Amino acid sequence: WGKVDTWTVLKRAGSRTTSFYLMKSLDLQWNQQNELTRAAPDQRLFVDVFIRTLGISTLVTLATLLLGFPLAYMLATLPPRYSNLLLILVLLPFWTSLLVRTTAWVVVLQTEGPINDLLLFLGLTDERLQLIFSRFGTIVAMTHIQLPFTLLPIYSVMKTISPNYVRAGRSLGSGPFHAFWRIYFPQTIPGIAAGCLLTFILCLGYYITPALVGGPTDQMISYFVALYTNRELNWGQASALGAVLLCATLILYAVYNRLVGIDKMKLG
Repeated sequence: WGKVDTWTVLKRAGSRTTSFYLMKSLDLQWNQQNELTRAAPDQRLFVDVFIRTLGISTLVTLATLLLGFPLAYMLATLPPRYSNLLLILVLLPFWTSLLVRTTAWVVVLQTEGPINDLLLFLGLTDERLQLIFSRFGTIVAMTHIQLPFTLLPIYSVMKTISPNYVRAGRSLGSGPFHAFWRIYFPQTIPGIAAGCLLTFILCLGYYITPALVGGPTDQMISYFVALYTNRELNWGQASALGAVLLCATLILYAVYNRLVGIDKMKLG
């Protein structure tokens, strides 16, 4: 302490602590030969959690796209008096608390819930299915909550596309599907890109829905950030996990900008 000032000592200690938590977040460690290696199999945790987070986010994004694109097309082509009513139903989840919506899915998906009752009544299953506390329940609940975030950018872009373009293609001899695929669909790509990117980024930070609907193997990285922050009081590990997730998101954003171009993304 007499040879160096206190601030230098604290900076060095903080740097070593930060490196330790960052390596631990990537399941890395230094061996006795001072080489960076992977942690022992019984000590590896966070890489699998990051992969699980990216996987669930990707599945939810694809599910919302498959459901949202046809619905957005229907809203954009229906007369205003019908489309406005359906749009209110689409926006209805925004007026309900996230916790309430997630709790509703807990009631619907439980073993004695209405979905299992309906499946037994129709004779589709012989016994009740485990829909709650599973990956299926997590994806279904997250898809329901995230659907408007994917649908609305697509719908707003579709409203700006003139139907005369498709009519012109049909008049030149193109079939219905060919005219839609070659003329209409390419103009919706900016809305699709905006909706999918928004949904994917929001899914990366989900905490309440997987915690209530998912099982132990369905928890995402935000669960562990909350665990180390509130229960373990290990703020260094929580900060390192958050920093790694932020860096992964920025890398994906950069890749998206490189391949598609962020300037082509439109929110309406």
